[in-house]
This record gives sequence, C-alpha cells and structure tokens, in this order.
Amino acid sequence: MNSKKELWVLLSSFVLPIALGTAFFYWNPTAFTGTTVNYGEFVNPIITTEKQDVVFTKNTPGDLQGLWTLAYVTNNCNDDCIKILKDMKTIRILMNEDMRRVQRLLLINGATDVQDPGMLIAHPSALLNQQLSKFPSNSLFLIDPLGNVMLHYNPKDLVIKRVIKDLDRLFKYSRIG
Repeated sequence: MNSKKELWVLLSSFVLPIALGTAFFYWNPTAFTGTTVNYGEFVNPIITTEKQDVVFTKNTPGDLQGLWTLAYVTNNCNDDCIKILKDMKTIRILMNEDMRRVQRLLLINGATDVQDPGMLIAHPSALLNQQLSKFPSNSLFLIDPLGNVMLHYNPKDLVIKRVIKDLDRLFKYSRIG
C-alpha cells in the first residue's frame, strides 16, 4: 500500500506542473497578448540583401556583413535628411562601448554631396529599391550583421532613446556583430 502512495506522489510531481502550465497558457487571456517590446516595426517578411543589392560609392567602400547597420533610405538629401543623419550619429555615439558594433549608411537613389566621416553612402539595386518602396519614403531601417533588413522606424516621430533601447536589447542577446 505504501508503494502505491509513493508512486502516485512521484507521478503527480511530474504531471501536475505540465498540466498547470498548459492550463495557464491556454486559459489565461492576458498572459500572451502578442505584443512586442521593441519600438521599431518588424519588417515582415524580412528583406534579405545580397552584396550586389547595395552598391557603395567610390569614396565610401563598405560592407553590410558583420556589423549592425542603421540605414536611411531616401531619394534626395534635404534638411530632413541631414537631421536624421545627425540623429543616427547621436544614436551611434550614445551606444558607448557598443558603438563599434553599429555603422551608419545613407542609401540614396540620386546623387548627393553629403560629406560625413564614418557615413557609408550607397545606392540600392532595383530589386532592393522595389522591396523598400513598400515602406514610407525617407525611412530608417535597422539591418542585422547578416544583411537582413529587420526593423523599420518612421523618421518623422523618431525618438533616439527608443532606438537605443532596441539596439541595447538586440546587443544583449545577439552573438553576432
């Protein structure tokens, strides 16, 4: 009789946590609301870039592989563009010791006379331009070290602290870049 009681106690100690966890998962409507903690919008589906999708200018050779990239996509660089480029520089500086993990990229369709040390300047391919045209014009994107466009920020209501929080969270869990 004693051995049957021990068997039931042992069996319930394994089955009960699984049953309670399953019940909590399926019957608690507030447990998983589907919201995310990031401030940028996820690019869904993720846009993957190849080496030929981003053509760097002669003055700024670069590569999207190995570093996180803040990319500003525009057709021409006006006053709003200059402001966003300064914001991108501020974001990179405020990353402190992680600033070496972030690079800045101006992805422009036309010609530009922007001279900013450390700013990569490139032109998108027709395919990449078509994929990015689904987003509002003059958008800021975050590209991961593998070349995937993953987050989108609207520059009109860009809050630097929120971008930094997203980057800090990514750097905390990322083992690449």
